[in-house]
Amino acid sequence: MSFILVTVLIDMIAIGLMVPVLPHIVGTFTRSNDEQALAFLAVTTAFGVANFLGSPVLGGLSDRFGRRPVLLLGFAGLAISFFVTAVATALWMLVLVRLFSGAMQSNIGIANAYVADITAPEDRARRFGQVGAMFGVGFILGPVIGGLLGDIDVRLPFVVAGAMALVNGLYGFFVLPESLPPERRRAFEWRRANPVAALRGLAALKGVGALVWVIALASLAQFMLHMTWVLYTKFRFGWGPGDVGWSLFAVGVVSALSQGVLLRPVLKRVSAQRLAVAAMVSGAVAYAAFGLATEGWMIYAIIALNLLGGMATAAVQSMVSNAADARTQGQTMGAVASLNSLMAVLAPVISLEMLRWVAERHANDWLIGLPLYASSALMVGAVVIAVRFFRRQAAAAPAGAASPAMAPDGPATARIP
Repeated sequence: MSFILVTVLIDMIAIGLMVPVLPHIVGTFTRSNDEQALAFLAVTTAFGVANFLGSPVLGGLSDRFGRRPVLLLGFAGLAISFFVTAVATALWMLVLVRLFSGAMQSNIGIANAYVADITAPEDRARRFGQVGAMFGVGFILGPVIGGLLGDIDVRLPFVVAGAMALVNGLYGFFVLPESLPPERRRAFEWRRANPVAALRGLAALKGVGALVWVIALASLAQFMLHMTWVLYTKFRFGWGPGDVGWSLFAVGVVSALSQGVLLRPVLKRVSAQRLAVAAMVSGAVAYAAFGLATEGWMIYAIIALNLLGGMATAAVQSMVSNAADARTQGQTMGAVASLNSLMAVLAPVISLEMLRWVAERHANDWLIGLPLYASSALMVGAVVIAVRFFRRQAAAAPAGAASPAMAPDGPATARIP
């Protein structure tokens, strides 16, 4: 587990470095807020489309050849994309390199499959929480370093991120062991690897069902927040790369604390199902509050109060992973990654278009938070579907028992009060 956690940490630091500065690089090729939002839409959509198509393929390849070579492929793709972005001289170059990066990179899904390979079902929620904590630590270090470097030169973080990706590739090549033994591998089939078939297979898993919609809505809400964060805080508070980096530093601290420290004791007291619902409610409130904030310091207060919000992903992922068998973890986690990528395609189209509608309004106009209000509404929808699904599962289960997929954390009941 320590090997994959180091891999995820280095990967997320590298990715985090670019978050505060990518919209500003896009802005060097545009002349107005409206044009910048539209150009950023094109760049982010390119990555999402390619990742949607590529994630189930890479997941299927990891079921056939193992997790390690696919992770190494992802590191190579990241390094190339970072270095090319650093020297890009036109918007079309940014779009092209994001297409390439999206097709080559499915590290999150493969890392989750790796964790499932080496973890008993009852421990997966805790282990996914550890991975989530590494995401948080990566977002403590990456964005704040990227923001500070971006204040010097908006291209410098991409050079550093490319170097980090190369370091991760070397670490993976020389240190990271394979998690999937040959006897648990299976043949690769294109008919299972296309994203439509992968999503159908995910929805058909016993014990998952409507959780697919929960994942989709929660992911869409989160990606809409991510896609608009840099531009929203620029339009609302006049933040630059450094300010954004520090705000993401705060998000990372809270995420690492909630998933790395608090998740395990919380799961001893409540079921994964109740935790998922409570976390999504917390997220819905936080998203709306971000949109209503009138001062920059309020953002930090909201981030701190949303301590539960980061726990939902680990809880839901454990249910999905437990519904799959040992030979299909790569395909299953790849399908989840593909679903997230589909939401990443839709998110900028929806959220950045919303932001364009209000981009020229006064900074104190509450309507500038329109994309964040929409994210909050999506999260409310995810909560409603999750509660109804868990209640149906509890009613269908034998008295006093719950299916393994619905009780990944031990004897806790799946009932939602």
